[in-house]
Amino acid sequence: MSAAARPRSATKRAEQQPRPAEPRCRLYLITPPVFDPVRFRDDLARALDAGDVAAVQLRLKGMDDDAIRRAADLLRPVVQERGVAFLMNDRADLAVACGMDGAHLGLADGDLRAARRLLGPDLTLGATCHDSRHLAMEAAEAGADYVAFGAFFPTSTKETKHRPDPEILAIWAETTEIPSVAIGGITAENCGVLVRAGADFLAVISAVWGHPEGPAAGVQAMNQAIAAALEASWE
Repeated sequence: MSAAARPRSATKRAEQQPRPAEPRCRLYLITPPVFDPVRFRDDLARALDAGDVAAVQLRLKGMDDDAIRRAADLLRPVVQERGVAFLMNDRADLAVACGMDGAHLGLADGDLRAARRLLGPDLTLGATCHDSRHLAMEAAEAGADYVAFGAFFPTSTKETKHRPDPEILAIWAETTEIPSVAIGGITAENCGVLVRAGADFLAVISAVWGHPEGPAAGVQAMNQAIAAALEASWE
């Protein structure tokens, strides 16, 4: 995923080329558990204008399809006009119907191969893999463009049963070209270990939307922390 290209094409390039000598890690935003799309639109714009963001995942658990479509239609221009990938949580069918850039599926959210066929070759498919490299390899074989590991830290956003060691990111980075996303309780204060381990993306919710100085400050703080961790890893 890159700020200048749709994520599927970026992943294609990653598959064809070795990883860069210097690691890179970028921010991946997930929308809050509950929000008013009209009011949230301005917060989202401010967040995306504040610093580098690779992707935004629309995550609306328990909402009906019409509500999800309305939210997607309101937020899609804000995201895509800034060159950021806009992904749908759980639903590859709605991702296609809503003109989004791809979908992210959890383990119980449908068949990855079927989602790959539905999304076609140009849209992004992400997969939740918790703490399992085996699941991650299966997801990659099924056509996933990235795999997500977590939760690495305690989080109040959702109930978690898995707590992987950051080493899983290092092993994954050393053995495959498929990008990894680290998720779960990640903040500017604790993200360094994940960046240094080799995470390609950090997925966050509260660190940005719950930042005491607002979402823009949250994005800035995360990017500063990522940059500091990368600099430390180069030394």
